[in-house]
Amino acid sequence: MPVAKASVRGATLRLRPVLMTATTTAPGLFPLLFSSGTGSEVQRPLATVVVGGLVTSTVLTLLVIPALYPWFSGGAADEGGVRG
Repeated sequence: MPVAKASVRGATLRLRPVLMTATTTAPGLFPLLFSSGTGSEVQRPLATVVVGGLVTSTVLTLLVIPALYPWFSGGAADEGGVRG
C-alpha cells in the first residue's frame, strides 16, 4: 500500500477514538474552567492547559502527522505519495 494512502487510512481509523476521548474529557473540565470558589486560581490555569493540550493533540494526531508522514518516509514519491 502506498505510504500516502496508508497514512490517510490510519488517520481515518483513529478519527472516532481520538474525537470521542477529546469530546468527553474537555466538557468534564468545564466546571474547573468556570469555577470561582476557593482554590479556583490554581485549578483554572490547570484546566486551561489540559483543554488546550487536548485540542492541540487532536489536531496534530488527525491532521498534521498524517500529512507529514509521507514527506518524512523514504521513497514516498515512488509509492504514489506527494512530495513537496
